[in-house]
Formats: sequence, structure tokens, C-alpha cells
Amino acid sequence: MWRRAVALPTPRYSFVIPVLNEAGHIAGLLTTLRQRFPSAELVVVDGGSDDLTVQRATPLCDRLLHSPPGRALQMNRGAREAAGEYLFFLHADSIPGVDATRLAAYLERKPLWGFCRVQLSGDSWAFRVISNCINWRSRLTRVSTGDQMQFVSRKCLRCFGGFDEIPLMEDVALSKRLRRELSPLIIAEPVLTSSRRWQEKGVVKTVLQMWALRLGFALGVSPARLRRIYYDGR
Repeated sequence: MWRRAVALPTPRYSFVIPVLNEAGHIAGLLTTLRQRFPSAELVVVDGGSDDLTVQRATPLCDRLLHSPPGRALQMNRGAREAAGEYLFFLHADSIPGVDATRLAAYLERKPLWGFCRVQLSGDSWAFRVISNCINWRSRLTRVSTGDQMQFVSRKCLRCFGGFDEIPLMEDVALSKRLRRELSPLIIAEPVLTSSRRWQEKGVVKTVLQMWALRLGFALGVSPARLRRIYYDGR
């Protein structure tokens, strides 16, 4: 029997989630997003996971895409395929604090880009201090990182050429390009992001490393060298 094709409404926004071996986090994140943002499109971009990430994500997302590894490559792949008017780039170990009603109110302002405040998980006073410092710095400099759920209108991201496909600091590089032309909208409700990086490497060591990496990037050290320092310590 012939049936007329029904056009599905374009989602107002899409969550683009780059993953690599995130089997422990991805199902919980997607379940939470589906419950709290039922009209959003959920796009997962896998960078070659060899655990159960893909199997756990597939039944819970709208699109499961594959890409060479590299957060910038994965996010650009997701941005090209996502249908939303706004694209929210979210890490697998982060949970948005804003709800759908408040997010809709923010988007009624028609921002071209922005980011959220951040709150590191855990009860340690050190994590509260780090969170406050990140939020103060990002508000002052208008430069955000991936932990802060950066978002961009799809048209704006296309005009600016997407993320620089570099091994590290793609989030900082995009912020710096956008801020030259446009002021960001800062969402007050913080993203709860995992403090596992600080817990694994130590708070003081991680903070000093982050400062060194950002200084190196500002001074022109290649992202490839910075990536080796970040992941391999050399």
C-alpha cells in the first residue's frame, strides 16, 4: 500500500559526542540526554574504539558515525552529518546541568556560539577551586575548552570552517577564532564533568601541565608536540 512520506521536523539542536573507548560512560550519558532533551538529536562519532562503546551507543543514539581518531576530526564529522540548527559538543564523561526549558530560553536569544560553566565531579575542595578558576578565566578571556560543552550554530560553524584539525587545542583554537568576531553566550548552569584526569595524574601536576600546554600553544608550539607532552610526557 502506498503511503505519503512524512517529513520529520528538523531538531533545534544536536549533541555531538566524540568517543574513543568510552564504554563505561556512553550509555549513561545517552540515556540521560534522551530523558532530559527528548527532541534533541544525539550524534555519536567513534574514533576506532576497541571496547564496547559502539555496541552500547548504537541503540541509544540517532546517528552512530565513524571517523579516524582525533577529537577535531570526529567533531567535524559529526557537525557535517548533524541536522540541528545548533550543535552542542559534549564529552562522554560530562553531563549538562541545564534542562530543556532553560536551554530553549537561551537559544531564543539566537546566540551564534557559546559555552557553559563547568563543575568538576567529586567533593574535594581542590576541584571546587579549579572549577571556579576555569569559569573565571573563560569568562574573562572568552576562551573555552571541550569540558564546557561548547556550542555553535551550524551556519556559523560552517562559515568559520569547523574545528582546526589539529591533534590538541582544537577547542581553544575555535574559541579564539570566534571571539574575534562574536561574543559568546555563557550558560550559567554548569556542565558536570569527570575529574578523572586530575585524580589519575594528581591535582597539582595536572594544573601545571594545563598551564604549560596553554602557554605553549599561545607561544606557537605545534599541537603535535603539545599532544606528545600531554599524553606521553615528552
